[in-house]
Amino acid sequence: MTKTNYQLNNNIPAFKNFLGIVVILIIAFILNAKIENLQGGTALSLSLWLGIAFGAILQKSRFCFYCLSRDFIELKNAKGLLGIIVALIVGTLGYHLIFGAFLIDPVSPRLPPNAHIAPVSWVLILGSFSFGLGMAIAGSCISAQLYRLGEGLLSAFISFFGILIGFILAFLSWNFLYLKAIQQAPLIWFPHYFGYKGSIILQIILLIFLSLLLLKFHKKQKAESTIQRWWQVKWPTYVGGILVALIATIAFLRVSPLGVTAEIGSIARTSANHFNILPTRLEGLDTLRGCLTIIKETFWSNNGLFIFGLVLGSFALATFSGDFKIQIPKIKESIRSLVGGILMGFGSMIALGCTVGTLLSGIMAASLSGWIFLIFCGLGLYLGWLLRKKYKLN
Repeated sequence: MTKTNYQLNNNIPAFKNFLGIVVILIIAFILNAKIENLQGGTALSLSLWLGIAFGAILQKSRFCFYCLSRDFIELKNAKGLLGIIVALIVGTLGYHLIFGAFLIDPVSPRLPPNAHIAPVSWVLILGSFSFGLGMAIAGSCISAQLYRLGEGLLSAFISFFGILIGFILAFLSWNFLYLKAIQQAPLIWFPHYFGYKGSIILQIILLIFLSLLLLKFHKKQKAESTIQRWWQVKWPTYVGGILVALIATIAFLRVSPLGVTAEIGSIARTSANHFNILPTRLEGLDTLRGCLTIIKETFWSNNGLFIFGLVLGSFALATFSGDFKIQIPKIKESIRSLVGGILMGFGSMIALGCTVGTLLSGIMAASLSGWIFLIFCGLGLYLGWLLRKKYKLN
């Protein structure tokens, strides 16, 4: 990501730029009319609109964990990662406000309902590392695959097929991993030890420390000569970070914490169960928090509508800004997408979430599991970047 000179003039976009927004709004209102009278219709409707807003923000601010990390590794440009830290700071404040309103005294062992606080064990480390490695090989994380699908990136379908395979492999390993490590692993939530004020202070100090570390290695970027029209300009990542945090807070308050793997995992679990290739019982899985997977009993679900809305929102903004382009993958890219998808699916299932669920929502919820995911996902990402460079996988 390089610095860009912008031309802000009085031009207006062509009529075709608005077609995507019009089409998506029509689809969204038709869907909304269909689901609002169902049981849980209010939450379903809100999930759809939050997903649309989330997809639009990701597309417009290029909020991709791998892409922003690659900018830092290759260009020493820390602005993107600082935008993620902004999201975590704002989200931390929003989450703690909700905690204080509904769980006045954070007495152990009580935990905020549905918050992404995962068991801390070597399985979490393995899952985080696998996800980061897969993300680098595939070229983007799961949420970015979804928003890039809205931009016309067809290799995302191959990644999702790989993610489904990865989930099924994780289900087949689950009972061993659960009985060996997850069952006894602690759920560590900072407010249990430091109270809400102490938890906020601890998180802010850690995030400021990370920011200073990034700024130490940051290099001023050369200005790019390209001139863009106002509707083509990408938003700064910190703007995207603030908006992502606000959506995360609203989603946690009204529906559930942000996450993009629950529906994908449910599809994988339902499909594998249909073909009788899963164990009869997945020990303890349905009692844990995070991006849980359940056997699908109804077509509509909050998480399913959220990720569908994410693709719609990205498509609407991509067509508006002229970023939409059908991109057909070559063989090497297809293999990368499949392998990366398998690693991401396996990692996100055993870690009970991905960069949005376990990392973003987990850290906002002041869980140790979110920080551990951040560290080991980052290490996996760096290894994946080295492999891409060594074997010229770009």
